Order: sequence, then structure tokens, then C-alpha cells
Amino acid sequence: MLRITKTPKCYVGGAFIRSESGRVYPLSDASGAFFANIPLCSRKDLRNAVEAAAKAGPGWSARNAYNRGQILYRLAEMLEARAAEMTDAISLGGSSKKDAEREVRASIERIVHYAGWTDKFQALLGSVNPVSSPHFNFTVTEPMGIIGIIAPDEAPLLGLLSLILPAITSGNSVVALASSTQPYPSILLGEMLATSDLPGGVVNLLTGRRDELIPTFVTHAHLRGLAVVGNLEERKTLQTGAADSVKRLKLIPAETPTDWFAENAQGLYEIRDHLEAKTTWHPIGA
Repeated sequence: MLRITKTPKCYVGGAFIRSESGRVYPLSDASGAFFANIPLCSRKDLRNAVEAAAKAGPGWSARNAYNRGQILYRLAEMLEARAAEMTDAISLGGSSKKDAEREVRASIERIVHYAGWTDKFQALLGSVNPVSSPHFNFTVTEPMGIIGIIAPDEAPLLGLLSLILPAITSGNSVVALASSTQPYPSILLGEMLATSDLPGGVVNLLTGRRDELIPTFVTHAHLRGLAVVGNLEERKTLQTGAADSVKRLKLIPAETPTDWFAENAQGLYEIRDHLEAKTTWHPIGA
């Protein structure tokens, strides 16, 4: 029987792409045997992904919160239906089947967690403000726009989702660079996104080399914020570039292991990191 070898592709703008450069890098399984060629995305691929996110962002942010929650919950259903396949994808990196199953289960629960926040965070992060003038003064939150995500190498699915979900919960769109050492779970995630109800372009997933893409992530004018798990040298580049291009930057040190399974790896304040506050002064008695 002829075995059909899978050709992994990245997920950008609701479509599956190879890198425009045509470059790939080999991915081996835990035993060291060749598994697949992974696209080595270029800076142009990143710019194309930002364009796709810019087109999808306004429609996504305009959806009501309840609808966004339904769509995220549907994504959890898609992941649960292909849990065994995703477990195998995570095991490629050397994780035991038990650990991989735990990561998949935690990822499903994390999606459901944020699906529940879509219609609640506004009430908790907004406020009515006392002012010493005849005005009704209130603050509401708004999505920032396009958020760049650079995922950790460990927990290749849970870590990636833990950075993406807080951004899209509130209406942002995302361009994410997957784990460089374990990229295959992001390839499968893209397939699930394509068959979920999430509009194409809201989440764009790239694979490739961090050192090639981080400079473009940090200088691209249309990326309004970044959430990055990076080492010391990467953090220096990111801090300098973010200051020059006026980006909000969330940095997580790669040298200190992050417990992506922990309760404090999710929640309201993760959502707040990707929001802007808008305050309105409404005259009273005018």
C-alpha cells in the first residue's frame, strides 16, 4: 500500500500556504527519523500575514461578545474531535503519550475558559468614573488591533494557545510564530481553525526561524502589540525595537520555565494585556 506523505503548510488568511521563498527545514520524530519538511517562512510571509490580519480584524472585533464565545467554543470541539491526532503530533517532540494527552486536554479547557470570558471581561475592566464636573464619565475597553505572538518551544500547543487566546477573545487578530523545535502541532491547529467558524485571517500561523522573523515582528508598524517568550538576546532586540515603533510588549523570559498548565497562565489580566481603554465624557444637563 502506497503511503501518502503529508505536506505541512502554514495557515494564513484562511488558506494553507508554503513559504513564498520555497524554503523548508526537516522535522524528525523522537527517534530521529525524518517526518516532514516544515515551511521556513520569510519576512514577506510575515508581512502577508499582517495584511490578512488587518483585513479580518475589523469584522472580528465588530462581532458581539456572545458570538465570539460561540466560535471559540466550536474550536474547542474541533480540537477534542482530533485529540488523538494532536496527541501524536505533540509526541513527535519526545513527550510521552501521557504528557501529550495532558497537554491536549489542558488546551481544550483553555479554549473553553476564554470562550467564557468573551461577554464578561468588559464589565470587569470597564468603569464609571467619579468626576468633579457635570459629566457622566465612563471607560470602556477596545481591542488594540493586530498582535504578534512568538510562542515557546516547550508546550508547543498549550503555550501557543495561551498566548493567542487572550488576544482574540477581545476582538484582536493575531500573527503567530510557532515553536521552532516543535512546529507540527501548529500545523494541525491551522487545519482545525480552517474548519472551525473562526473567520480566516483572525489567527495566522507561521513556522520558521526566530532570528529571521523577530526583527520584522518588532519593527512592523501595523503590529500594535507583541507577546513573546524569548531569551535574553531576543528580549534586548524586542525592547529596543518596540520602543522605536511604539508597541506594547509582553515579554516572558525563556530562561525561566513557565508552567503553562497553571491557573495563573490564563484569566482576565491576560486579556487586559491586549486592550486599550477609551474614556468618554458625556455632559449632564446640557
